[in-house]
Amino acid sequence: MAGAAALPGRVYAQSKRHVKFTLPWLAQGATAYTYIAQDQGMFAKRGLDVAISRGYGSLAAAQAIAAGQFDFGLVSTGSTIVSNATGMPLVSLATTNYDAYMGIFFRPESPIHTPKDLNGKKLGGVAASVEAPFWPAFAKIAGVDLSTITHVQTDARVLERTLIDKQIDGAIGIVSTSYALGEGMGVKFRALMWSDYGLSFYSNNVVTRPETLQKDPGLCQAVTDALLEALAFSLQDPDTALEIFLKQVPELQMTTAGKEFSRLGQGFMLASVVRPEAKDHGLGYSDLEKVKGMVDLTMQYGVDPAKAKRPDVEVVFLNKFAGTIKLTPEQWAKVDEKTRVFPKLLS
Repeated sequence: MAGAAALPGRVYAQSKRHVKFTLPWLAQGATAYTYIAQDQGMFAKRGLDVAISRGYGSLAAAQAIAAGQFDFGLVSTGSTIVSNATGMPLVSLATTNYDAYMGIFFRPESPIHTPKDLNGKKLGGVAASVEAPFWPAFAKIAGVDLSTITHVQTDARVLERTLIDKQIDGAIGIVSTSYALGEGMGVKFRALMWSDYGLSFYSNNVVTRPETLQKDPGLCQAVTDALLEALAFSLQDPDTALEIFLKQVPELQMTTAGKEFSRLGQGFMLASVVRPEAKDHGLGYSDLEKVKGMVDLTMQYGVDPAKAKRPDVEVVFLNKFAGTIKLTPEQWAKVDEKTRVFPKLLS
């Protein structure tokens, strides 16, 4: 594998620092690079001994980090904003991928092709999900008449099955994950992506508490560098990264469906890294003007404005820890060629 340009080789501590790290959800392809950092020594060479734990939802992960149960973790940008707006301060040290893949997905034979085709339909969704608050925003932007929609609250564990069984016409969700789950059930979902209609959210941030940042910025840099180096590894050699991940999480390689779910999850995630933010400024960089738009949407739709305080974007979303790891233009071209197939699966 060709190495990424300007990979740091610094070791930040002579003795191992023990770090508790949480994922936003179960181990899956979209967060495989955390296991790459562990397996390939990106953490170890920086003097870090990192324990990776599963999460129970992105907002729950944010709450657990804010409460001190974990030192660092991956949290969706929407949940990072909500956490700060509702009095649980976190700081984002880096943005790892730039599309949360929020959208509405359908069975392949569905007559739904445009947002207005949703009028009069029955849609399922999970009330506590990260995307649920922003459905009204999409409807407003795309010209969907909410008064004609029948909304069915669905358990996250059966959302895709409910759609396959034709109990609903479409489902609101994180489309990349649902597509991968649908594949395991023998169905290739189609989707309307909210980002195609101007409703865009970044995906995961590397987050910690403000006091951790204040007390130990070197530790923050070490954790961020290790994860971004692992992300660079995965971007350039996704097949090897997937093999490493499946060895680290062996239960996922027990079935063909588990392997394919992991491959698709990683593929969708890597495709969402190929953005000007990372290409022009280095991995982890956040465009603060875009983040301000995400904060606007969150304050309008994602929180109770009477009980929330608008976060200061420049205080919460930092770029000083990002950008140390960069790919060359030639490397980016190869990444784009390998990953562009994944978003096309959703059309």
